[in-house]
Order: sequence, then structure tokens, then C-alpha cells
Amino acid sequence: MADVLPSDRVTTWQLTRVMLAARLRAQLIYRGSFVGDVVSQALTALTELAEVWVLLHNAPVFGGMTLTQACVVYGITAVAFGLADMVFGQLDRIELQLRTGQLETLLVRPVPLLLQLITADVQLRRLGRVVFGLVVYGWALSVAVTDWTALAIALTIVAPLAGALIFGALFLAAGSFQFWLIDGAQAGNSITYGGKYVASMPAGALIMPVRVFFTFVVPATLVGFVPAAVLTGAPIPWPLTSAMAWLGLPVAALLWIVVALLWRAAVRHYTGAGG
Repeated sequence: MADVLPSDRVTTWQLTRVMLAARLRAQLIYRGSFVGDVVSQALTALTELAEVWVLLHNAPVFGGMTLTQACVVYGITAVAFGLADMVFGQLDRIELQLRTGQLETLLVRPVPLLLQLITADVQLRRLGRVVFGLVVYGWALSVAVTDWTALAIALTIVAPLAGALIFGALFLAAGSFQFWLIDGAQAGNSITYGGKYVASMPAGALIMPVRVFFTFVVPATLVGFVPAAVLTGAPIPWPLTSAMAWLGLPVAALLWIVVALLWRAAVRHYTGAGG
């Protein structure tokens, strides 16, 4: 440790950087296994895309979108969820640490708990989903978008990044719920993976109550559908509007503030077994 951190006083950032670098290097040692994991993630993403293709193969227009327009929605969501899952995905599995008492060993360390959990299990294999999503996203944009303005280019970049922040906040919310709920992992999955499923589909295919819930409670439709509809000129059903395409970052910031308060309350609520 002295060779890596020459200063006598170790800051939180230095300690986190060393731990994160060590864990990432450990994943790259067995390259064959790593490549296999990345490919498996890409294949998982391919099966999800196949579902979109099956729906639009039988119906040329689904939820007001064609296949290429729906692929833009899927591409944004795949990139956003892949990035969030790679960084924050371990937060929805905190239930095991709560049950076994492992969380107590993290609480006594001089590093913020959330930072420890985030850096504890960053899985590079999830890059497979991100790369596959980028390929689909790039192809769909090249086919479905004909008017490339400066605003359109900016939206293609901002949308998946804002979506990653939104999904990251949902992962943190899912982890927070597990401090109060028994077997809370399933409840958290309904928000994270359920939100991902809704975000990858055209919102016009959703019934009104579901569309409203996944817009104003869990902002899944703001991740992929609304930006994709604006980029490709697809119809936007009520109560969504084209202006909402730019709400990704503000909504993500607001969601992180709310979820951070929820996380703080959850940690304060936690009572360990003294182990």
C-alpha cells in the first residue's frame, strides 16, 4: 500500500481508486472467461432485441413506431441500462449483506458506505450489453433519422447518459427499499428491470395507467421513447410531449436528490446484529 499511496495520509479518493483498480485488474486476469462473459451479455441483449423484432415483424407499426424507430428506443435503453448496471447494479443485491451481517464490516470502515458498495463489484462483463446497444443505436439512427441538426446530435448523446443516471438512481432506490422490506429484492427488481423493459418499448403500446406511472413515478419513458420519438419523428401519445425529450438530465438530478435522502434514511434505520 505504501508503494501505491506514497502519502502518509490516505484520502477517500485514493483508497477508492486503489480498490477499484485492483478489482478491475482481477477481472481481466482470466481473459478467456472475461471474453465469454462479455459475449454472454451481448447475447442476452440480442434476445431482448429479438422480442422487439418479433412484435414488429407481425405488426409493421407497434405503438406508433416502425422497427427502426423502435430500435432507436431499444438502443438508448440498452446503453443507458448497461452503463447503470455496470456501476450501480450491485446495489439491488444488498439484501444478502443485510442478512449475513456483512454490511456491518463496511460501516466501520473510514470510507462512505455507498462508495464501498459501488466499487465492490463493478462488472466489466456488462460492457457487452453497452457495446451491443451502441451498435444497434448507431445503425437505427443512421436509418431512422434524416434531419441531423445540432439539437438532434446533442440529444443522441445526452439521452443515453441521462438514462444511465436515471437507472442508477433506480438501482439505489431498490437497494434502499431492502432495508425495510423482507425479500425486498423482488420489489426492487420491479423498479429497475421493470423500468428497463418499459423503457425499451414504444410508449404508445402501453395502457394509460402504466404509461402515466412509468413517466411521472418511475421516469422510464423519458429514457428511450421520448428522445427516440423526437429524433425519428414518431407520434408522441398523451400525456408525453416532445419537450420532455430534454428532461432526462433534470429528472435524473431530482431523482438522485430524492433517492439519496431515501438511502440516508435507510442506513440510519439499519440496526445490525453486533457481529
